[in-house]
Amino acid sequence: MKNAIKVILIKRRLLFAVLLYIAFATFAVPLWAGGLYIQEFGTPSMGVASAGAEAVCMDASTSFHNPAGMTRLEGNELMLTAGLLKSNIEFDPDSSGGDGGDAGGYAPMLGSFYVRSLSKDLKLGINLISLSAVVLDYDDDWAGRYQCQELDIFTITLNPTIAYRVNDWLSIGGGVGIMYGELEMDVAIPSPAPGGNDGKATIDGDDVDVGYSFSALFEPSERTRLGVIYWSKIEPSYDGDIKIEPLGRQVGTDTDLTFPQFIRAGIYHEINDKWALLGTIAWEDWSELDNLFLSTTTGTNVAFPRNWDDTWHFAAGVRYRIDDQWILQGGIAHDTSPVDSVDRTADMAIDKQFRLSVGVEHKRSEKVSTGFIFEYVDLGDAKINNSLVGDYKNNKLFFFAFNVNWK
Repeated sequence: MKNAIKVILIKRRLLFAVLLYIAFATFAVPLWAGGLYIQEFGTPSMGVASAGAEAVCMDASTSFHNPAGMTRLEGNELMLTAGLLKSNIEFDPDSSGGDGGDAGGYAPMLGSFYVRSLSKDLKLGINLISLSAVVLDYDDDWAGRYQCQELDIFTITLNPTIAYRVNDWLSIGGGVGIMYGELEMDVAIPSPAPGGNDGKATIDGDDVDVGYSFSALFEPSERTRLGVIYWSKIEPSYDGDIKIEPLGRQVGTDTDLTFPQFIRAGIYHEINDKWALLGTIAWEDWSELDNLFLSTTTGTNVAFPRNWDDTWHFAAGVRYRIDDQWILQGGIAHDTSPVDSVDRTADMAIDKQFRLSVGVEHKRSEKVSTGFIFEYVDLGDAKINNSLVGDYKNNKLFFFAFNVNWK
């Protein structure tokens, strides 16, 4: 009887140790679903690296970028976007072990944006954005398999909005963001016996949470607009399971984390009838991620330090109107790094970021316009210096997007 009790206690302690190991190794996981708040939604503003997206306000996508800007639209408008992401993620380890191969892959991007005019001064909007931008699949025997083996993240946000024109130079707006998130991740577990085979843990979970936004549009002249938007933090609690092999155990988990608040301010200025300049500056409160929290149905409740920092986003772009039908545009953007090499993990291979984009818009008729966009993103060297040591020799994203807007 005593031996049986001892075996049960050993199994429980081993299970608890495995849960702690998984938590330390992987609990940056869901952040790439909104980590640094990816800006790629296939809208025309993507063609200028999202510079001035808060101030352009020329089509239905303003229902997302700055709801207050909907007051500039006449009648009803609908925009649909689609695109493809190709990622190349290759690690270069300083220690022994494989490099994981190319962990990148393909992912779709979809979006829809609608604005309805209730009157000249009162507008309603709604947008639905689906972005499956995290697809990582490392080789089984790579050096960082204890941090990440395979990762898939999917998020979708429904965002109803409203706007009202206060006077000739000021409009205000706001909205509610209803976010659904899903994640699945595989991570290797080292064998307790020397020379033994690795185990594996599969983590999955999903949740729905709600945030809100406020925005304003200032129009000091016919050629200049200034826009600002604030988004509240969203705090999902991913309800799912951890399946552990070879223990054959499945444990229910809740992972609490924060998608922090942020503020974005943009400017749009027409130099003349041909040229326009655009710019954006943004602050994101990623220092909210000092800790991540795990609780399980076995009674485990643990807080894990992540040591993230606030980030800054800067973007600049230019638009050139060739004629009444064609517009060319391009832009660059830079994001500061949210984390240093000691705290970075292989599931979040993000460093300081650089974006370069080009786009073209074509007015097909008085009611229909289309756009095509290409964007290149460099995610930085993303050096890691903890249980895994090395950096990413290839850490890039390529976006191809298309949009169509109906008035």
